[in-house]
Amino acid sequence: MATRRRLAQELAVVAGFEAPRAPLEQYHTPPELAAHIVHLADLQGDVADRTVLDLGCGTGMLALGAALRGPDRVIGVDVDPAPLSTAVENERRVGAMAPVGWVRADATSPPVADGTATVLMNPPFGAQVGTEGADRAFLATAADVAAVSYSVHNEDSREFVEAFAADNGGEVTHAFAGAFELPRQFDHHTEATRTIDAEVFRIRWD
Repeated sequence: MATRRRLAQELAVVAGFEAPRAPLEQYHTPPELAAHIVHLADLQGDVADRTVLDLGCGTGMLALGAALRGPDRVIGVDVDPAPLSTAVENERRVGAMAPVGWVRADATSPPVADGTATVLMNPPFGAQVGTEGADRAFLATAADVAAVSYSVHNEDSREFVEAFAADNGGEVTHAFAGAFELPRQFDHHTEATRTIDAEVFRIRWD
């Protein structure tokens, strides 16, 4: 198994959003954070020979990280066609050997129902007006289609995520902090760069 650092280096070639959309909270997942998530999932036996779903895949960072770790197949789902086009190019850049499919669809109603799948996702935090509860909808989808999920949330989300998991037949087994170093990309951003603190959770769903 390649190291987490090596995986982050391989994912460094993944291009981000050309024209990110604020209502969809489209932020580029840092390669280091993606590598941490995928490496942990691999260590837990949640990637190799499994179907991996990246819900709200954007330009494919998490999907392609998983595709480098020997899954049976990877499916990235996103409602926006523009980043999916970039994801196809990123797949060529990364050179993943596992089969990867890119599906344009609402990630909270994916046309894939495999209760044994592993879900990797960096959903909208629900921080924008009109997106409140977006992360809850993604978790609900994971509860329906996954045996286990890994998801990124805003900081101080542990109580909410643990309660949601418990109410929906799940259990948080791992949690760790992460961060996004983001350039100014939306009109409401007032700084040249900004660090967003986040938390990542592994949930086992019954």
